[in-house]
Amino acid sequence: MIQLFDKQLEAVYYLRHSEVNEVIYGGAAGGGKSALGCLWLIEMCQKYPGSRWLMGRSKLKTLKETTLNTFFQLSSKLGISNQFEYKSQTGIIEFHNGSQIIMKDLFLYPSDPEFDSLGSLEITGGFIDEVSQIVYKAWQIVKSRIRYRLDEFDLTPKLFGSCNPSKKWVYKHFYQPSVEGSLKPYRAFIQALPTDNPYLPKTYLQSLLELDENSKQRLYFGNWDYDDDPSRFCDYERILEIFKNDHVALGERYITCDVARYGSDKAIILVWSGWTVIDYKVFSKSSLTEIQDVISHFRSTYKITPLNVIADEDGVGGGVVDNLRIKGFVNNSRPIKIQGKEQNYNNLQSQCAYGLADIINRGQIYFKASISEQYQEDLIEELGQLKTYKQDEDGKLQILPKDKIKEYIGRSPDWRDVLLMRYYFELQRGTTQAATHNRKTRLKKDLSKFL
Repeated sequence: MIQLFDKQLEAVYYLRHSEVNEVIYGGAAGGGKSALGCLWLIEMCQKYPGSRWLMGRSKLKTLKETTLNTFFQLSSKLGISNQFEYKSQTGIIEFHNGSQIIMKDLFLYPSDPEFDSLGSLEITGGFIDEVSQIVYKAWQIVKSRIRYRLDEFDLTPKLFGSCNPSKKWVYKHFYQPSVEGSLKPYRAFIQALPTDNPYLPKTYLQSLLELDENSKQRLYFGNWDYDDDPSRFCDYERILEIFKNDHVALGERYITCDVARYGSDKAIILVWSGWTVIDYKVFSKSSLTEIQDVISHFRSTYKITPLNVIADEDGVGGGVVDNLRIKGFVNNSRPIKIQGKEQNYNNLQSQCAYGLADIINRGQIYFKASISEQYQEDLIEELGQLKTYKQDEDGKLQILPKDKIKEYIGRSPDWRDVLLMRYYFELQRGTTQAATHNRKTRLKKDLSKFL
């Protein structure tokens, strides 16, 4: 018999609650997260013959090395190893009563941005271990696949996830609302600390206390608000506030456009009033003609001069710049001088990224235009990748490169790029103001000769 402790029992209460269909459990190391998820899957498979369940994680290899081993250990301890067969080639655990547990890799691969590989999946419920390692879309897609024999079993669709603290979508959708008392009624969040688990060895608790400060705050104390990445430019809370900052004043209007390079990635066009986004257009796939037509439409609708329109000139974007006679943004071009002085950045993109981060951290940017939840999640995740990167040989400041970001989040940071281009106009204004000041100073000197 396996004895559950209080926090695990609290999670079990919500797993059996008929009005709750999303449960997140964890928030630190050693809280019995994986064990509880495996025990729940075992119970469901035994209780509902012929049901079908998902066991998922970001990478299948890691799932087999961690969560699956926990499943086998618990099965042995319960004396039920003879009730199922594990088919390693298909990644399926088949119970003799007809129930199945299907193991899935839930990483966002560039080749499958919409998770089409899950399209034919039908399950009765699912457990995803370490959900902070997957994107929010993966969580949503899995939830949409929970429909197999639900009416027959009289079950509520149930998706169960475990996690450690991180400033990602779990923070926004579960942790923060639970703290504020605004968690949606169909969701439950239970934080379990290592000290909640009476079965952990004292030596393990001590080892957690001996970790570096970042890891200790997250994994022992369960501190969700501790910034565990010193290279990050922006406070996570400030990024979330982008969609709430209605105090930001309107102003001169601009258009920024990130053109899909060589026909890949997304193309995004933003319309700005000051530092407020008032309109936008996203193309999953686009031609230069379509992009040009939308820019021309926005220019006409919002009365924006070509001098206030800029597009990414790298790759095919050069055609948009030439055809519309607008400004071109060359990511790897030299940084803009400020008051005639060279700036310590490796290129223009890094210079604008640092400037954008400052605007975000001061709460002076507002995304007013209505935006889908998925685009919101993408934008938040990409701005979370605004990070400093190793200095080059000349000691110049630079940002995390696009190819590295693609490795981390599985796609190009198109929202980040189209937002940071807005700062180009701030740099341009500063240069113009400095030039005007210098002209006035020279004029005063010249006039003083005649006085």
